[in-house]
Amino acid sequence: MAYLFATEDEQRQMLDAIGVDSIEDLFDMIPESIRRQTELELPPALTELELDQRLRTALTSAQASTGVCFMGGGAYDHFIPATVDEICSRGEFYTAYTPYQAEASQGTLQAFFEFQSLIAELTGLDVANASLYEGASALAEAILMAMRCTRREKRVVVAGTLHPEYRQTVQTYLKYLQCELVETETVDGVADWQRATSLINNETAAVVVQHPNFFGCLEDVAEVVAQAHRAGALAIQVFDPSSLGILKRPADYGVDIAVAEGQSLGIPLQYGGPYLGLMACREEFVRRMPGRLIGQTTDNQGRRAFVLNLQTREQHIRRDKATSNICTNQGLMALRAAVYLAQLGPHGFRELGELCCRKANYAAEQLTAAGVGSLAFPRSFFKEFVLNCHRPVAELVERAARAGFQVGPRLSQFPSLHNSLDNCLLIAVTEKRTREEIDLLVAALAG
Repeated sequence: MAYLFATEDEQRQMLDAIGVDSIEDLFDMIPESIRRQTELELPPALTELELDQRLRTALTSAQASTGVCFMGGGAYDHFIPATVDEICSRGEFYTAYTPYQAEASQGTLQAFFEFQSLIAELTGLDVANASLYEGASALAEAILMAMRCTRREKRVVVAGTLHPEYRQTVQTYLKYLQCELVETETVDGVADWQRATSLINNETAAVVVQHPNFFGCLEDVAEVVAQAHRAGALAIQVFDPSSLGILKRPADYGVDIAVAEGQSLGIPLQYGGPYLGLMACREEFVRRMPGRLIGQTTDNQGRRAFVLNLQTREQHIRRDKATSNICTNQGLMALRAAVYLAQLGPHGFRELGELCCRKANYAAEQLTAAGVGSLAFPRSFFKEFVLNCHRPVAELVERAARAGFQVGPRLSQFPSLHNSLDNCLLIAVTEKRTREEIDLLVAALAG
């Protein structure tokens, strides 16, 4: 059975029930001469993350390590509290599929309602849907949504620093539409929004920025929003959920639609999926929003109840006239994200962001000081950065692998990026990485 510590009130009730005044009275039968009078000499308590790392170290000493992950590019090795697996493995959640009949699945609907509430609070925007497939298709859906909201279908402007695979996904979605996808220039790791002014006109449906961007650098989101709104377009931000403990929320910039890959919220890397698409927007656009929306109401007996809202947008009601064809909502992944966010809370989320930022900056300082490479861009970054390698990048990746480290991706694997980045490596450092692991990686790459 599950065990939780008894509260002081519960302890008092139990003592009253058995007729004693205090817990100490329960030990009166033990002679004083054999009772310990001092505190046990125990080491300081460990956090769950520290305990997990110690146990993994002990286990890998007897077996081959799977490698310490410093890989970035959209999927990250974040710590997942044990509570997430425990709750999400319960049968009523683990086997539940997307509900259509609200009266038959109140528990599932409530879980999704809480998820929506958490994502809305995280982004600062008015409403969030009950999730999409993953980050790239969430962005594509946001662009189609912007076209519906603005009634413009001819042009979309995206930052040149957008993840190359997200850009490919958007191109696929727009392939058979009469829409021009325009990309801004990139200067020193960020989009050149001053020159982008000429690209954003009265035919533009949306302007897309990723912050932090694909290179890990921080963009000028406020400038993007200002330019988009001057032209009557919507501003869309692709954000990193783990960054919002220390960076401004999308709503703080005035963003209209925010999307993200939710893998960092309690979802393992698991060979690339399934992951989780996040989407939130301002209330005025809610009727154009794809995906499921769960609402709270009361039933005919006045009890709190949860329902599917605005169902006329979905394919089971509107068929080919539906807002979108998102026919599942990755419910189990959304539940994992909700449990993860509830476990961390505001203070834990801030600590997560601070640890990622500090450790990434420490790694960058050590790698450059050791002569492994130099920072490709003179910009502030959050948890990942581009290293311009002083040796062939393939050699460094091989060295890292031999030492038990996974690094990358190599930027040469993205053909759409400039050739000058071919010998560059993207390195990510999450809160899981220790100083010892970072120092060992530096030693391995420095030879």
